[in-house]
Amino acid sequence: MSTDALALRDRSEWYIDLISREVAPTRLVMAKETGFHARAGSLDLGAVRAVRFSYGAHRAWRTPALIRRSDPGEYALALISRGVKRLSQNRGDVELRAGDAVLFDTSRPFEAETASRRVQAHILRLPRAVIPLPPDKVDRLLARRLDVHRGVGAFLARFITTLDSQADHCGPAELGRLGAVAVDLASGLIAHHLDAHDELPGRTRKHLLLRRIDTFIDGNLGDPGLTPGAIAAHHHLSVRHLYALFQERGESVSASVRRRRLEQCRAELARTAGARPGEARPVHVIAARWGFTSAVTFSRAFRNAYGTSPTEYRQEAGDQVRHRTPDRGPDRTPG
Repeated sequence: MSTDALALRDRSEWYIDLISREVAPTRLVMAKETGFHARAGSLDLGAVRAVRFSYGAHRAWRTPALIRRSDPGEYALALISRGVKRLSQNRGDVELRAGDAVLFDTSRPFEAETASRRVQAHILRLPRAVIPLPPDKVDRLLARRLDVHRGVGAFLARFITTLDSQADHCGPAELGRLGAVAVDLASGLIAHHLDAHDELPGRTRKHLLLRRIDTFIDGNLGDPGLTPGAIAAHHHLSVRHLYALFQERGESVSASVRRRRLEQCRAELARTAGARPGEARPVHVIAARWGFTSAVTFSRAFRNAYGTSPTEYRQEAGDQVRHRTPDRGPDRTPG
């Protein structure tokens, strides 16, 4: 959805209608000195809805009259990925820049201003009932800058900005599971800023812990010492507790580490498949880079997982690359 095909005089009305449907009914005034451009897309994730926006300079007000007329009763968690935006609500006032996040409430009046010619934002629409924390506590965070550069905030930012690619081939059930992940991450971020982690339900705390463990594993696959004991110690868990967490997934800790290492090796073999002879990194070097200490063990694990050896896999991938690339013949120079 975009204003690209609309006449300038129709763009304001189109955007007002869009915001009313995708966020909440709001009064908007566009900057007159520039042609207004906007683009949007959305995903239904069960109880949660994710919306991405790109828009130009304007001011917005959600007034008590508009709230009385229509109120979805939601929190909106917005991540700014480009431009500058100011938001005021509930005695809070914040200026947001790329990489900042903010929470606002459709049931309370707010005022927002965008001075940049182009702002990009991702918004999670979260029904108030899905956040498992007391509303009076959550309201303390309205129109306050939220840290999404580390910890659960970084997980949430990465999740929101990659939702489109994750959802491309998902059916309704998978989209619903993505919505559940969104709720857990948003709840974790809010609880972090309220110092209320212990007030989250046990299920949410467990999911957040698993996400931290997954991130740690993915960031340390090249370390041969990435054992269940090392993973448990880093997260102040017993090995038995770590095994119990993974048991519910149907995959052991060691199997999970091995699978991820193999996936990285396969991806690197495919990336280097079209290299000239002698330029590609040797298979055993790739294996060692991703934590395999034995070339024989790596080859056996790769064949068990993918039905072919690493060398054969790269050769087959190279053949596919060559078949996709037209042969233009030898270079000809005038003479």
